[in-house]
Amino acid sequence: MEKDLPKIDLPEDWVIGTDINKELLSLYTNYPVRLKCEIFVLCMEGEVEASVNLNHISVRGNDVITLMPGSIFQIHSINGDLKIYFLGFSSQYLEQASQAHSMLEAIYSTLGRPIITLKPEGAKMLEEYLQFLIRMYEGMSEKIRNEITSNLYADIHKGISILYKSKNYGKVSLTKSEQICRNFTQLVMLHYSQTRNVSWYAEKLGITHAHLCTTVKQVMGTTCVDIISSMVIMDAKSQLKSTHLSIQDISDSLNFANMSFFGKYFKRYVGMSPLEYRNKG
Repeated sequence: MEKDLPKIDLPEDWVIGTDINKELLSLYTNYPVRLKCEIFVLCMEGEVEASVNLNHISVRGNDVITLMPGSIFQIHSINGDLKIYFLGFSSQYLEQASQAHSMLEAIYSTLGRPIITLKPEGAKMLEEYLQFLIRMYEGMSEKIRNEITSNLYADIHKGISILYKSKNYGKVSLTKSEQICRNFTQLVMLHYSQTRNVSWYAEKLGITHAHLCTTVKQVMGTTCVDIISSMVIMDAKSQLKSTHLSIQDISDSLNFANMSFFGKYFKRYVGMSPLEYRNKG
């Protein structure tokens, strides 16, 4: 069962390093795994053949790879001496972050093409930036690392969006399935606070509910409901922690029929009531 897939997460809000080697990647050659965290990778040397959400990818020198939470991946082969940098944000941070829009924008930008190939000089500049972050990470206390997470998260996502939207990559065509998923995520970004009804999104896209669900699952490795609910829950968490709005007002802002239904919905995904979450920590 897919829900029983081994899951990969990170132990801190963010982690950066270069310790991705053949021995580590070889652990994931026999079976697929699901990411709970979000990971950005820069490959400077070596080659890796893998699958991401059932799509085959080839990773080589000067490639940047973006792996979103919920992605299912499996390694097929590893060639040459690897030199790989990675930067990741844990599921715990992503669940607490008030940057749901940035997350979905990143999914939207990288959809169907998790790899972009940089010019050698561009890859070298990114390598130097990551080396700088590694030195910072190693020299900081955990407290300070946690304090800069939100700024780092925003900067990384802005940079990735710029890379994917630049002229070099703007002409890459998407398959019909990828275009459906892109249009769906864009609609969710605009309307998640008004409706959580998957059929509504399917109707807007001019396709059946079943076709939308099947396409999103195959291309993105997650469900329509999970994408919508992740936006709703991150928005709710943000309002609970960063505003003094009443739970009734937050419920209304997300278009729940009543506060009781909002409370049950929130508890189903978070494991506690909105009030318990607001008062926690």
